[in-house]
Amino acid sequence: MTTSTRLAIVVLAMSCAGCGRTEDTAPPVATPLVTLARREAAVGSPLDIKYRFEVAADAPAIDDDYWVFVHFLDSDGELLWTDDHPPPKPTPQWKAGEIVEYPRTIFVPRFPYTGLTNVEVGLFSPKSGLRLPMTGKTSGQRSYQVASFDLQPQNDNQFVVFKEGWHPTEVADDQIGTEWQWSRKEATLTFRNPKRDVTFYLQVDRPVNPFVEPQKVDLRIRDGVVDAFALGSNQTELRKFPITAAQLGDDETVEMRIVVDRTFVPATIPTLDSNDPRELGIRVFRAYIEPR
Repeated sequence: MTTSTRLAIVVLAMSCAGCGRTEDTAPPVATPLVTLARREAAVGSPLDIKYRFEVAADAPAIDDDYWVFVHFLDSDGELLWTDDHPPPKPTPQWKAGEIVEYPRTIFVPRFPYTGLTNVEVGLFSPKSGLRLPMTGKTSGQRSYQVASFDLQPQNDNQFVVFKEGWHPTEVADDQIGTEWQWSRKEATLTFRNPKRDVTFYLQVDRPVNPFVEPQKVDLRIRDGVVDAFALGSNQTELRKFPITAAQLGDDETVEMRIVVDRTFVPATIPTLDSNDPRELGIRVFRAYIEPR
């Protein structure tokens, strides 16, 4: 396989080989297509993905809320990570012959693996685990091969350091490659100054409900606010905003402060039933800087 072929984004829509290795005679509900914004992505970097489902003209009605499962596999077919999610338009609302299309931005987890990475998708019921038949090349179990890209090593020039005001890193037991750090009332991120305009990515959430009102979050460089937002309970927020070279300043290293208006201690809130004595602000999954 040539390098150009290996790096190319592959979008496949071939005849379904079925569930498992036997012929799947159930009528397909849609044809899945995936477009990646890049032919390569570095470990830890954001990746923009466009999902497209062309619902079959004779598709039967879908009477359950199915999710999209997304599997990222290495060159040997081993699972690296997932991006399972509900489609913005619930599947019971899909109509025969229509196109359901939407974008998502994910972060590539920090893995020791680099090289060809394949993407497979499908539709499954979170309640029963049942998967729907679709049109496309399948590796079995109604999982459809839709794209590939080259996974490259992390670029240290774009590495963001969680410096001060953070609790230790935590890792999810049931989600491959998912990790986070809780902030205190004020926490600092640092990164090498590229001396040019950049796009900054910040993925955060507040998984518990200690306040009636949303938290106010400011992102500051020196005395200037470069972004501000309100974060509600059980809300995940992916901030993607520009920062100019002038805002970054002339120093070799940039310090960005994350400031929240309120913190909480889980152990002091009876409804949380927690023994956690830490002062918590917001939970941060990813911070990334991308020169423009």
